[in-house]
Amino acid sequence: MNNILEISHLNKRYEEFLLQNVSFSVPQGYIMGFIGPNGAGKTTTIKSILGMVYPDSGTVKILGSEISSENTEIKDDIGVVMDLPFYVDEWKIKDVEAAVSPFYSRWNSKVFADFVRKFGLIQNKKVKELSRGMKVKLMLAIALSHEAKLLILDEPTSGLDPVARDELMDILRDYMLDETKGILFSTHITSDLEKIADYITFIINGKIVFTGQKDKLLESYFLVKGGISDLNSLQKKLIIGYREHSAGFEGMIKAENIGMLPENIIFEKISLDEIIIYMNKEGTSHE
Repeated sequence: MNNILEISHLNKRYEEFLLQNVSFSVPQGYIMGFIGPNGAGKTTTIKSILGMVYPDSGTVKILGSEISSENTEIKDDIGVVMDLPFYVDEWKIKDVEAAVSPFYSRWNSKVFADFVRKFGLIQNKKVKELSRGMKVKLMLAIALSHEAKLLILDEPTSGLDPVARDELMDILRDYMLDETKGILFSTHITSDLEKIADYITFIINGKIVFTGQKDKLLESYFLVKGGISDLNSLQKKLIIGYREHSAGFEGMIKAENIGMLPENIIFEKISLDEIIIYMNKEGTSHE
């Protein structure tokens, strides 16, 4: 299996934050969800991929070629959709195209016009007059009009209503019909990733705590609930993010440890959101 994106041993030190030995890869033909709480290191990692931040050590490769200040051609292969566009508010659609197209050697005006029409973008509207959803579609139209092999999405669904988010998921599914492509999708709306992602990379406090198949992550943990007196002190240590309340306790447990708890304990399937919450409570102690 070939990787479209490879990140190896990435380190970046700031005064109050350290990105530590971050390594993961995105296989061609698949979508990688990138998750973690605020301040975990997702943005620093993405900026390192885009060459907006230079790591202290480590490498980033796109289709086997290393990202560097000298190797600018490889950026043709990257399409980027951020939470907000960087375009001038007064620009119309034609102005946006005129400004960005010279940066891409494979820019295709016909493809861009087709996406503008498909997405229902209004040519005469200024960027500042576009809705949140339309701004995302404009960024997608740009990203999809220069034969990008890798899409990097940084919180594109934030603030979108369910209908607009569903439309975006359909667009991404269409993009992934070409199995030579790949997507790195960073978002706090993990329900979107549960629908569309094949893999998950989970980062906390600058460290990767999981990278692998989404289904494997969801099968590795369970929600656990019971009465306060149901567990002894050793059993409580097995509960990740253990919390007591008036009705009993709750937390998360590794699937491999279920047999070590009493039979009357309640186990439930878990969501990506809940895994983030409980792992964040525990820091990185349950890598």
